[in-house]
Amino acid sequence: MSGLKESLQTFHKIASSPKEQLKKYLAEDKKVVICAPVYTPEEIVHAIGMVPMGTWGADIEIKEAKTYFPAFICSVMQSVLELGIRGEFEGASAIIIPSLCDSLKCLGENWKSSVENIPFIPMVYPQNRKADFGKAFTKAGYERVIADLEKATGQSFDDAKLTASIAIYNEHNAIMRQLSDCLNDYPNVTAADRNAIFQSAFYMEKSEHTALVKDLISELTKTEKTANNKIKIVTTGILVDAEDLLKILDENDMQIVADNVASESRQYHVDAKPAETGLDSLSCKFADMDNCSVLFNVDKAIAQYTVDLVSKYQANGVIFVMTKFCDPEEFDYVMIKKACEEKSIPLLLVEIDRQMTNYEQVRTAVETFKEILK
Repeated sequence: MSGLKESLQTFHKIASSPKEQLKKYLAEDKKVVICAPVYTPEEIVHAIGMVPMGTWGADIEIKEAKTYFPAFICSVMQSVLELGIRGEFEGASAIIIPSLCDSLKCLGENWKSSVENIPFIPMVYPQNRKADFGKAFTKAGYERVIADLEKATGQSFDDAKLTASIAIYNEHNAIMRQLSDCLNDYPNVTAADRNAIFQSAFYMEKSEHTALVKDLISELTKTEKTANNKIKIVTTGILVDAEDLLKILDENDMQIVADNVASESRQYHVDAKPAETGLDSLSCKFADMDNCSVLFNVDKAIAQYTVDLVSKYQANGVIFVMTKFCDPEEFDYVMIKKACEEKSIPLLLVEIDRQMTNYEQVRTAVETFKEILK
């Protein structure tokens, strides 16, 4: 048990200290590129020989970023900019920001005006991504990112190295999918523990994180399985990392058995398949991505996907964690709610914000939901 405890503590330490991770890599004389959500092409950064470090903002008070954003905009974007202005990313060689929603587009433009010492590199994705012309557009976007990275860092791109990086990322995808299923047999691993494992992946080189996850799975298999009396839930949304929210779930004996959360399992759904070049492989990977609020899908497959997760993992219900002022998520909630109602699946909507300090309403809602599910 001590080995399992130490392994989980490692993930918690890394997840709670991204700045320390940044300092660590800089001290090792490695160049770091900040990768804003979502679907930023980390494989390209890795292939050029740099460390891609993700960011989803932080639960902090927004001060300076208020100058650039209206109050009614996603707090994830506001807090990313706030961190940049405060110098939390000092030493990074660049930041890549995709343009998959209006808030992300605003973030990129505002970054250019407010954080002058860290170059902004845009990644423009098409919404019609599955057709050949969409894949060609995506590939052109990657080529633009490569040119900007080479200019900002002095490093050079090699497609053969990209193919090697893709293999590393595919291995990480596979181990994270394996982990998610494995955790279902160990209810002693809390929602907070589970989040720390996923969150820490953003702040590490993927090969390093893969090694840690393999060690964790090894420790889990040494642990005796116990009866699972927890309430099984599926989570969906953009971000489910609020410490108070996770604490409430744990206090109410709820176990996350599966998720379709943008900052968790959603990014590991699809591997990059072999293609003529590494860039072609990445372009096809993005075309294959789905079940996400910021990706266009005329059939809104995310609703059926959520229902299927409940069935596959025999969950008792769904908790939709809505990031306040996230328009794409608000549209999808209607579809997911309807799909759950048709299958008589209990659904709870919880709205959170990066600047929330009081979770008592959330606590009351979760406690009531628990009574419904019992």
